[in-house]
Amino acid sequence: MSVNRIAACWSVMIAVAVPFLSSRVIAEEKHPTAREVIAQIQRRVGVPWQAETVDTFKAGNPDSSVTGIAVTMMATMEVLERAAASGQNLIITHEPTFYNHLDKLDELEKKENDPVLAEKLDFIARHNLVIWRFHDHWHMRSPDGIEEGMAHALGWEKHRVRDIPYLFEIPDTTLETLASDLKKKLGIHVLRIVGDPQSKVKKVAFLPGASGLRKETRALEMKDVEVLVTGEPREWETVEYVADAVTEGRRKALIILSHIPSEQAGMEECARWLKTFISEVPVEFVPAKDPFWKN
Repeated sequence: MSVNRIAACWSVMIAVAVPFLSSRVIAEEKHPTAREVIAQIQRRVGVPWQAETVDTFKAGNPDSSVTGIAVTMMATMEVLERAAASGQNLIITHEPTFYNHLDKLDELEKKENDPVLAEKLDFIARHNLVIWRFHDHWHMRSPDGIEEGMAHALGWEKHRVRDIPYLFEIPDTTLETLASDLKKKLGIHVLRIVGDPQSKVKKVAFLPGASGLRKETRALEMKDVEVLVTGEPREWETVEYVADAVTEGRRKALIILSHIPSEQAGMEECARWLKTFISEVPVEFVPAKDPFWKN
């Protein structure tokens, strides 16, 4: 091949390669940082951003370039493994990652030397994951992001009682049938129920997560509320309150979903919402597994 033909071939190859490489560089530059993604969320969430909040970065470098976003109810090891395997390095979680509400690393007796915590921290570091919690402000939205997602998952939007977002008037059923329906729709392995299985149910209060005694009993004190559906009540508080009400012959009941299933669909709703304005990187809902099983 002549020198001129070789030179011509190189010119063609360069002409083709340079735009291709340039487009790749531009595409890579378009990947936002984790900090930039969260700034978008803060601008669009629809409520004033609070200075005092748990909605902060919990691990990783916020200035890392985001390759994919995993939205989850809880950043468990199993969720982190699945996210990392799928190339998702920004984890948006509703609940804590490190076993306490404020994600403090010194709550365990051995602190960061605790073997379970240490392995989780090592995994996060080795895979360059960034974890950010989205709890307070997602609940503060109107409607509450978690409650809206759960109502959608149950098909209860049309049954909501006006002006009381956690109260639903469903078609007449029994406590046993309602429990079975909840178990099927939410994919729950284990339900716990207090009350007569054949008692009639129409008015339901639904309080996901861990609402606490005051809010739970306030709902149960409503005269026409027959059943409270909740996530994680204290057994020596709300559970005993309902048990006593049943013994007294009152038409009250309690269905305990456990924490993750009671809010999970609310973070699926969050992933749908994020996709309406985040287009630079893929957003995926990664459900946390219900840890309980039935013997």
